[in-house]
Amino acid sequence: MSTTPIAAHLSPLELFEQADFIVKSILVLLALASFVSWGVIVDKLLRFARLRRNAAAWSTALSGQRSLARLSQELRQQPLDPFARIFATITEEWHVSHRQRLHLDATGRDNLKERINRVGQIAGNVETEQLQKGLSILATIGSVAPFVGLFGTVWGIMNAFQGIAANNNTSLAVVAPGIAEALFATALGLVAAIPAVVAYNRASGDLNSYAARLATLTGLVEVQLSRQLDSGEALAEVSETAPPPAKAERSTHNVTPLAAQGA
Repeated sequence: MSTTPIAAHLSPLELFEQADFIVKSILVLLALASFVSWGVIVDKLLRFARLRRNAAAWSTALSGQRSLARLSQELRQQPLDPFARIFATITEEWHVSHRQRLHLDATGRDNLKERINRVGQIAGNVETEQLQKGLSILATIGSVAPFVGLFGTVWGIMNAFQGIAANNNTSLAVVAPGIAEALFATALGLVAAIPAVVAYNRASGDLNSYAARLATLTGLVEVQLSRQLDSGEALAEVSETAPPPAKAERSTHNVTPLAAQGA
């Protein structure tokens, strides 16, 4: 028996059109999941590539002992950069403490250093949580999609057996469409899951690496601020050149300066 007529009905489009409502719903769901996962994948790849470039530039600037006032002006050109928001939150605490004259004695300077460190840690944690958005989508698709495809496979095989029973015929022409329909659901589930799993592992590694870089950059800023605080020479420069960030930047972290709370 020639297999040419059978093969003509085994293309993906033909399989989708011949499937029943349940299998069609599963195939559509898996196709949407694949589309969403690729959107997240492209977004994460581009975003982390951009963040790595920015972080390298900020690290070079801080390692070169560039003045914090000049660095603040450069960071204002990147208001959406996580390190720019962390820097704005740290300097806001610095300015509030300076305006309230909490840095005049040794105890006040020590307390200010501790507050700056805590604010930097909180802001860094907030930024890391923001960057984690989308990873749960990849994890969910990567773990659930194969089972959804397997359900479509089971349902398709059940339809194939029903076709055999109804026609009392086990020839390839009767069995092949149902089996192919079932396997197509499995294949589409794997197509959705495999890139999601690979991208999740890659994005998780990139996130951990960038979080470590953020912690390093924040530490370098804290060291320079601590040095300036002990020397007292550059305090006016930072205060005048880098005013507190706008309200929109402060609300992003939802971190109220500790000095404003009466620290």
